[in-house]
Amino acid sequence: MIECIQGEGGVNPLTAEFIKGVDAICHENDIVFMVDEVQTGNGRTGKLYAYMNFGVNPDVVTTAKGIGGGLPLGACLMGEKVEHVLGHGDHGSTFGGNPVACAGAVSIIQRLDDDFLAEVQRKGRILFGALEGAPGIENLTGMGMMCGIKPVKPAGDVIKKCIEKGVLCLSAKDKIRLLPALNMPEEVLVKAVNIIKEACAE
Repeated sequence: MIECIQGEGGVNPLTAEFIKGVDAICHENDIVFMVDEVQTGNGRTGKLYAYMNFGVNPDVVTTAKGIGGGLPLGACLMGEKVEHVLGHGDHGSTFGGNPVACAGAVSIIQRLDDDFLAEVQRKGRILFGALEGAPGIENLTGMGMMCGIKPVKPAGDVIKKCIEKGVLCLSAKDKIRLLPALNMPEEVLVKAVNIIKEACAE
């Protein structure tokens, strides 16, 4: 199983060459190709799932977080190669099949259309464009509305400054990890990005 963009590991995108190579090896050797889309799925990268940015076709996709719109829910999508692996009662889950969470997921999925995903891509360009080369920032990683910022100062110090100014962000290794709401208004996104830039530059 791979993450096309490692989240907790530091918002590190795998290269397209590597992802396609893993896909090819799996399919040539009858190995199940699995992709973890818990953080990157449901529109986060500007595509419904991150693997769609790389032209591969996994056999299994796991996803959670965004699919429930804040409600506890995960899903396992299985292609033809593995469609009969699990039978009735083979797999149980504390939150699996919860009707309220599933109703939330239906609402989320219905809204993740081409226009919405194009907006995520546009906001991602705004996010990365504003931070690229800004003072106090060594580099950026990620895709769409998933951004890892490697600041010159310790990430924890920058995060503390951001929180003081009203912007909540996470850390991943030595980076600031941004996973903003995909439907965040552009003006709010720009305001938050400016606060982050100030915190990095101070």
